[in-house]
Amino acid sequence: MEHYQIFCDAKKGTIKERIEQLHLQVSNYLQQEQMEGRRLQYTKIFLSDAANQEAELKQSPLMQLLSDSAYTITQQPPVNGAKIAVLMKLSDEDDHFILNSIRLTDEEAANKGSYVQTLMLFEKYLDSIKNTGMTLKDNCLRTWIYVRDIDANYAGVVKARNDIFKQHGLTIDTHFIASTGIGGRTCDRNVLVSMDFLTLPEVKKEDIKYLKALDHLNPTHEYGVAFERGTRLTLANKQLFYISGTASINNKGEVLFEGDVVRQAERLQENISALLADGGATIDDVKYFIVYLRDIADAQVIDDYMQQHFSSVPYIITHANVCRPAWLIEMECIASKAI
Repeated sequence: MEHYQIFCDAKKGTIKERIEQLHLQVSNYLQQEQMEGRRLQYTKIFLSDAANQEAELKQSPLMQLLSDSAYTITQQPPVNGAKIAVLMKLSDEDDHFILNSIRLTDEEAANKGSYVQTLMLFEKYLDSIKNTGMTLKDNCLRTWIYVRDIDANYAGVVKARNDIFKQHGLTIDTHFIASTGIGGRTCDRNVLVSMDFLTLPEVKKEDIKYLKALDHLNPTHEYGVAFERGTRLTLANKQLFYISGTASINNKGEVLFEGDVVRQAERLQENISALLADGGATIDDVKYFIVYLRDIADAQVIDDYMQQHFSSVPYIITHANVCRPAWLIEMECIASKAI
C-alpha cells in the first residue's frame, strides 16, 4: 500500500540551514521506509519564497535525494513558519503513475497572459505523452493548476482549459479531470501559471468512476469551469480517490458561510465526505489533506480545527488564494481503500 508523509523544516535558521535539517529528517525516514520495502514515488515541495529559495534547494543534497523520483515545486508558504515543506508518496507497489511537473521558462512566459500560458502548458504536457499511446482524455487522472494572482488570472486559465478540453473530446457528456486550481507561483517573475499532471498508462475506462454527490455540490460546468469533483480509480487490490480542491459550496453553486472560516471548513468537509461516499469510501480512508487558506490570519483556528478532527492524518496548511474571493478555505485529499 501507499504511504504519505509530510515534513516541515525546523522553523529557524537560514534557508540553507533549514534545508540541511530537513535533509537529515527525510533521509532517515526514507532509509526506514526502504527497510519496509517502500520506495519514494513522488514529492510535492512547498516553498515560502521561491525566488530566494529554489536555487538553493536545487543545489542541495536534499534535492539530490528527492530527484531520484518525480517531484514538483511551488510557492505556497506553509503557515506554520516553515520555509520549506515536503509531501512524499511512498509505496511497496509499482502502480506506474507518472507525475509531470510542467513549467514555462521566464523567456517562454514573457509578455503572455494566463490564457496563452495555460495553452502552452497543456501543449507541453501533450507533447510529453506523444507517441506513448496515452491521451489527455483517457489517461490523465488529476491536475493541479497554480495561478499567480489568481483573482486576476483565473479567468484566462478557465477559458484555456475549456478550449483545450473541447478540442480533445472532454465534454459534459464524456468527463473532465479532477483538479485543483489554486494560488501559487514559481521563482520566475513572468510565469503566471504552472501545472502538474498525474497520468496512468493502460488505465481502463471501466476502472474509473467520477464522483458527483449532487445533493451537496452542483456540476462544475454550471458555473463555467471544467473539472471533476473527484475521481475513483479501481486497481487490482485497492481503490484510490482523488478529491479535487473542495470549498464551502452547495448544490446550487452558491458560496456558504461567507466570512466564517470554521463553518466553511465544516461545510467543505461535509462535501468531501459526500464525494467519498459516492465512491464507497469514508473520511477515515483519507491519507492526507492539503489545506489552502486565503487569509494567513486564519492559520491558528484552522490548525486547531484540523488537530481536533484529523490529528492522525498528515496535513499541511498553506497560504494560497482560492479561486473565488468569498472562499476563505479549500481542501484537497487522496483516500485509499483496500478491496
